[in-house]
Amino acid sequence: MRSAAPRPPAALLTFLAALLTVLAAGLASASPAAAHDATTTAYVDVTGTGTRVQAELDLEYDLLMKSAWLYAEAYGAKDRAEQLRQLKINAKAVNEYVTGRFALAHDGTACTPRPAGDAAVHTRGTRPFAVLTLAYDCPAGADGARTISSALFPDAESFVHSTETIVHYDIDGQRGSQVLTAASPTLKTGGPHRSRHQITEFFLLGTEHLLFGLDHVLFLLSLLIGARGLRDVLLAATAFTAAHSVTFLLAAMGVVSVPAAVVEPVIAASIAVMACAGILLRDREGTGRWRLPVVFLFGLVHGLGFAGALGIDESWSWELLLSLLSFNVGIEAVQLGIIVVVFPLLVLLRRTPAHRWVLPAMTAPIVIVSLYWFWDRVTAVPS
Repeated sequence: MRSAAPRPPAALLTFLAALLTVLAAGLASASPAAAHDATTTAYVDVTGTGTRVQAELDLEYDLLMKSAWLYAEAYGAKDRAEQLRQLKINAKAVNEYVTGRFALAHDGTACTPRPAGDAAVHTRGTRPFAVLTLAYDCPAGADGARTISSALFPDAESFVHSTETIVHYDIDGQRGSQVLTAASPTLKTGGPHRSRHQITEFFLLGTEHLLFGLDHVLFLLSLLIGARGLRDVLLAATAFTAAHSVTFLLAAMGVVSVPAAVVEPVIAASIAVMACAGILLRDREGTGRWRLPVVFLFGLVHGLGFAGALGIDESWSWELLLSLLSFNVGIEAVQLGIIVVVFPLLVLLRRTPAHRWVLPAMTAPIVIVSLYWFWDRVTAVPS
């Protein structure tokens, strides 16, 4: 009597179930038109000296219009010309919302905001963002620290949760970056620079970006599924890390600029390519000769995607480099953690007969989701 084939360990089945759940969630939230039940990031550049300070705010368009309690025709606008028109006719409500939740002060005295020019619209990733410029009149003769506070898009509005505001500032010759959250909504200039605090904030931001950036996670999983052994994993991870670190730093510092309309679809396509190749070509001789160059090439594109998450548009400084390196180290920490957890499970799986159906079963939803993302990003209405 033929004995039954050994069943995969419970840990492997649990891992597979968790992966399928994550993929289903990613597919459900893939479209940029989806309801905002996740997080958002606001980007702010603050510059100036003395009594005149200017803030340029980069805010997700439809979320901004919803938060200003405007009608669906405003937040549902898809065409860039219509979005600009809605921003213009609703400028008072939008400015009231923004100035009520973003504030500057000098030596404890609030600076007075006023609009400075018309709003603009551009695209970050696949979503339209409104660009608002505010001029702040600060009290004359103030000689203390400046404070920047943000309460944009709080959890209480129910549209999103855990909003982060990335602030880059160059005020009175002092430069730096900080991530503002509901728990830590204010930064101060004028005192000693808190490098340790800055390192921690951007490290955590990097970990969050990779951990919750499902497209990058799926690319890494595709690499692991297609790996032939530990050496293959180490080489592929090193190639990916080196490549995305180079383009991330260059793009974040403005040396390289590639439109998100190009970067985002290519990232989606890279997942499908690596996932399919991992199953179809894994056991073929010579796979390594093309695998590393392809991983490196796709890593360059993923680095451009990482850079878009920071929204940095400023000239070189040591503070900027500190933020970038901290963010990148955070990405690498999560990447290493995923490898340490997932690869041993895959090794155990490949020692059972079940790997013949489990690996394709894991790969199929990755391919489906990535192809859907590719189609969605290519066909998205430009803003």
